[in-house]
Amino acid sequence: MLFSLYIKNFALIQELTVEFNPGLTIITGETGAGKSILVGALSLVLGERASSDLVRSGTTKAVIEAVLKEVHSEKIESLLQAANIDTAPELILRRELSTGGQSRCFINDTPCTAALLKRAGEELIDLHGQHEHQLLLHADTHETLLDDFALTTAEVIAYKNIRSSLQGLQQQLRTLNKEAAAIRDKKEIIDFQLKELNSIGLKSGEEASIETEITLLENAETLFTLSSTLNDLLYDGEHSLYSSITAALHTLEKLAAIDKRFEIHIEETRNTKSIVDELSRFTRSYTSCIDFNPEKLESLRERQLMLLRLCKKYGRTHPELLDLKNELEAKNALEENLEEEVSRIEQEITLQKTELSLHAVRLSNKRKNAASHLEKAIQEQLAELGIPNATFIVSITHKEHPKGDITIDGTSFIAFPNGYDGVEFLISTNPGEKPRPLVKVASGGEISRIMLAMKSALAESAKLPILIFDEIDSGISGRVAGAVGKSLRKLSRLHQIIAITHLPQIAAMADLHLSVKKSVQQERSMTEVTPLDHDNRLLAIASLISGQQISASSLTLAAELMAAARE
Repeated sequence: MLFSLYIKNFALIQELTVEFNPGLTIITGETGAGKSILVGALSLVLGERASSDLVRSGTTKAVIEAVLKEVHSEKIESLLQAANIDTAPELILRRELSTGGQSRCFINDTPCTAALLKRAGEELIDLHGQHEHQLLLHADTHETLLDDFALTTAEVIAYKNIRSSLQGLQQQLRTLNKEAAAIRDKKEIIDFQLKELNSIGLKSGEEASIETEITLLENAETLFTLSSTLNDLLYDGEHSLYSSITAALHTLEKLAAIDKRFEIHIEETRNTKSIVDELSRFTRSYTSCIDFNPEKLESLRERQLMLLRLCKKYGRTHPELLDLKNELEAKNALEENLEEEVSRIEQEITLQKTELSLHAVRLSNKRKNAASHLEKAIQEQLAELGIPNATFIVSITHKEHPKGDITIDGTSFIAFPNGYDGVEFLISTNPGEKPRPLVKVASGGEISRIMLAMKSALAESAKLPILIFDEIDSGISGRVAGAVGKSLRKLSRLHQIIAITHLPQIAAMADLHLSVKKSVQQERSMTEVTPLDHDNRLLAIASLISGQQISASSLTLAAELMAAARE
């Protein structure tokens, strides 16, 4: 509920705090006293466009602050969380406007944008002044209101879940088709490259192996000469190392037989002889295996050149060519797998569309059944409010599309987020007139009563915000005024209502009666707001009946109206 409204240096208001009660608050006052200023201040704190001309002359800044209590709204909580604004038991909306045209907005003392303030305000307070700002005139709210009346929460959730699943599958299919198309576009290139790479029989480590073999073949003569020379030095030569060591060993053995100190060197000399013998055998074997093969050398050089050209062609190293070959093989395999996966998902999408269509029809039927009851309820309310010949229609339409996700009896329709229905409220207030969208209804007085009738019919089911009526009594009087007052009072038992009125029948229904007066102090006009007690309420209502000259009969009638309101 709106608990209080603080206004400082705004238009004719120097500074005041207005406190509100649950139920029905009525605001009265003479024309020009400043009732519309209160509504204007509320509009600003709800994020409407501001003008520096509204700052009270002689001051530099206007401040408007609205305090709301018992705000239970998931949308508000998510808005605050997204903006990193702390939640609190009270919700405080504040707007500051300077003479320089600068505007600052706050929620719970945290700076925010005017757009965020407006989004929060629209969720909390429905201010009925100029009809283009009225919540129920927006067709995009009609479906939600009808669903609240029809109690379709479970059906809507089920539909949304299937639609979400379907959209996920469709996204998967788009991704797979895109990947498959990309592979198909490059199919010829992939096949050519794979054929070329397979034809040369790439082997891991081949590049280094070829280079080593070429080096050996190119140096075969040198290797033969050097290894032969080494073998002569080690074993086959006249004065070979093996012969010298053998002679040295015999001499050591003779010395050791005489002097034991030579014995420690005998084993070392024997080891050396074994090493020389082993090296000699390896050298002889190596020399015998040296390959003098010019044809093989030429073949290896051609192979090496071919690999170098291939690496240059693809801009990759030899190991990377092997990786490329594996990648191309994987893409070919992927295309086959993709075709199978695409087929599987297409089948799943077909099943999901069938399921979605069933839920869409079930939801639509429930809405249609509720729509007829809502039409009747609103027409009854309109009749009580002085529009007896009104025709109210809940229009439910569907949009055909050849690629729609919902199919009914062979016809495809677009699947909207909350079903395949397009819901809009239409009305005709005079016999013979074709029902038209609410936003096109011209009469301001009729609009206020239409809104009241709709809200009364939807009151128990719809999550309506705080309701503020600025023009509720426009164009009505007498019996209709009494009906409007009773309707407001009844509706206020479910939603907090604040209404500005000039009619005593409506004012008498108030739970809280605020009087707006303008006075002149120190040669400056000032607006003041005063809550009225019982006796002052009696006088205020009587003045609405007879004007400033209050008569005994007007006092009696005012008392009767107040007594009737308590019944």
